[in-house]
Amino acid sequence: MVERLSKIVTFVILALFCMPTISQGARIKDIAQMEGVRNNQLIGYGLVVGLNGTGDSNGTEFTIQSLVNMMERLGIKVDPNQVKVNNVAAAMVTADLPPFAKIGSGIDVQVSSVGDAKSLTGGTLLMTPLKGPDGQVYAVAQGPLVIGALAFGGKAATVQKNHPTVGRIPGGALIEQEVPFALNTQNGLTYRLQQADFTTVSRMTAVINSHFGERIANAIDSGSLHIDIPMTFQNATIGFIATLEGLEVNPDSVARIVVNEKTGTIVMGSDVRLATVAVSHANLSLVITESANVSQPNPLAQGQTVVVPQTAIDVKEAESNLVVLKMGVSIGDVATALNAIGASPRDLIAIFQAIKASGALHAELVVL
Repeated sequence: MVERLSKIVTFVILALFCMPTISQGARIKDIAQMEGVRNNQLIGYGLVVGLNGTGDSNGTEFTIQSLVNMMERLGIKVDPNQVKVNNVAAAMVTADLPPFAKIGSGIDVQVSSVGDAKSLTGGTLLMTPLKGPDGQVYAVAQGPLVIGALAFGGKAATVQKNHPTVGRIPGGALIEQEVPFALNTQNGLTYRLQQADFTTVSRMTAVINSHFGERIANAIDSGSLHIDIPMTFQNATIGFIATLEGLEVNPDSVARIVVNEKTGTIVMGSDVRLATVAVSHANLSLVITESANVSQPNPLAQGQTVVVPQTAIDVKEAESNLVVLKMGVSIGDVATALNAIGASPRDLIAIFQAIKASGALHAELVVL
């Protein structure tokens, strides 16, 4: 018995050591971004070929013109009036060029039909230059599309799954030109918060200064932070940035309730608080039923058989429950109290709007 108990205790201790550490903070790299380090959007116009009769119709003139121009550049003379584009679709190609991307590396592209093509399934994108806002070519895309959808049908019925006129090419674009960017650290680094907040930027400043043992971080405003590189990291900027972005901070946020009336979705933050308020909710159900009775005359009697409609109306009203929410209750108390009165998600949206109008809701109410 003693040996068995000893084994159990040993197992529990080992399990506790093997359990992952639960952290309440977020890494700086997840809530802030270095100024100047960003993606760049690219766009291009190309042709998708190899479609099984699901391409653009012959009335799509820009597809015919694009195909004729491409054939002429390849040294083939064609008559535009004889060109059919059932297996060809015009498409816009978009991509994001990540920072520090090097020539020859690949990036994902998205291909979207701009004509009246029914599906891009099985298609191949021809060589398409991708340009930046300055009009220069930074990448070239080409390759078979991955659609993940299907669309079949005839004149009477069609079957469609997902969206067949948009596809992706993983690693389908090769970078031909790099975006010039020099990591200039002479004046330090500037980080910008994804969600501007004075409390969060103040906590970031304190965490950074405490970790490096000197005052190198200074908050500029609620959304930006300037950091001086310590002398010990003057020749190891990349290591300093990696260490800096790995520090954990407890971000703060505004108390907010987000509701979507279209889908009935409700999301509440943990800092939502209420003043003392009484909530009463009752559902009114109105059911109207129509039926038809046949009125038929007796045998050998003169008359006509007629249909007599009958309407039944049933009104039901649920019992009204009055719930008192005390001041300072948490989100858990709010959810428990509102569930007690049997409110559905759409009912909760109306209740929150009413509580906000009464001035008892200490949170921002966002209606999508």
